[in-house]
Amino acid sequence: MTDKEPLGLYLHVPFCKKRCAYCSFYSSFDSEELKDEYTKRLITVIKERGGKISRPVNTVYFGGGTPSLLYERLSIIMQAVREAFSVTGDAEITLEVNPGGDTERILSAAANAGINRLSVGVQSGSDKMLALLGRTHTAKDAIDTVSAARKLGFKNISADIMIALPGSDIKSLENDIDFVCALKPQHISAYILKTEENTLFYKKAKTLDLPDDDGAADQYLYLCRCLKSRGFNHYEISNFCLDGMESRHNLKYWDCSEYLGIGPSAHSFLNGKRFHYPENLHGFLKGCDPVPDGDGGDAEEYIMLSLRLGRGLLFDGYRKRFGSNPPEKIINTAKPLEKVGLCRITENGISLTDRGMAVSNSIITEFLESME
Repeated sequence: MTDKEPLGLYLHVPFCKKRCAYCSFYSSFDSEELKDEYTKRLITVIKERGGKISRPVNTVYFGGGTPSLLYERLSIIMQAVREAFSVTGDAEITLEVNPGGDTERILSAAANAGINRLSVGVQSGSDKMLALLGRTHTAKDAIDTVSAARKLGFKNISADIMIALPGSDIKSLENDIDFVCALKPQHISAYILKTEENTLFYKKAKTLDLPDDDGAADQYLYLCRCLKSRGFNHYEISNFCLDGMESRHNLKYWDCSEYLGIGPSAHSFLNGKRFHYPENLHGFLKGCDPVPDGDGGDAEEYIMLSLRLGRGLLFDGYRKRFGSNPPEKIINTAKPLEKVGLCRITENGISLTDRGMAVSNSIITEFLESME
């Protein structure tokens, strides 16, 4: 990395009106007083960190939680970002948005803050399923939110969809895909439901009619086929986009590019080091320091993250980064996987097929074990 390569900036906003039944991300209950206090602290840290970093910032991502609950505070925060960092003129600035609620106020605040990309948590087109997931919006709310965003001039909209939901099958998934595609987003993020610890679904796992691993894989492969037939590129395991509409911020994670995260639970990769803030809002407000996570960006990590991408591990990219060809063991490991349709080997690199992506964890583990 050069000292001129642009950074990504991630800002974690840990407020939610209600925790969804499946969500394991760090969040706190919505409170106007806490949001004011958090905004002040966030701006202080932004200014402190910006004063020590001379590199430009070309992506900003407000994640959460429900960052849209900051409303007009978004403009104050973005003003601080622009004062503390050299934000490029073409910067991608993303805000995660939940449908419903005070949509007009949220979207107006986002537009006034200079946000130019929205990530809308649609999840499903079924009101019954949305209620089971613990979402606070309806399918109509999702339609209305995207419609209002377009009227305000937002042209880069991503929609989240969840698959392998309780009681789901290919038909219900097809309905959800039709619903999301009818919103005409430029980008779709698709996530297989996992019953994570410390969630309501984890406690109720035995009572949920969840598809088994094969059923979840079938849904994933069906989703891949459907979205490709509608013009979406499968550029990362969980992400699809129209031509040129990749999430530039999230690509930094998979490219082993550097980024700075601020806020409770936010992770960073900067100057070859990884670190994160503890999952503790009050600790962050009191000025706690981030916790070191060791070195980042080595060959194993680069291979692991590259294989998440549709383009896969590019040999030229590896050579430029490490000054040598990838280990021969990687090629040898890929050959039997190619024979069973799980990956492709070309003169340019190695990439997973959709079937390979469906079982990516075990395949990537196999690649990494071959390097030991």
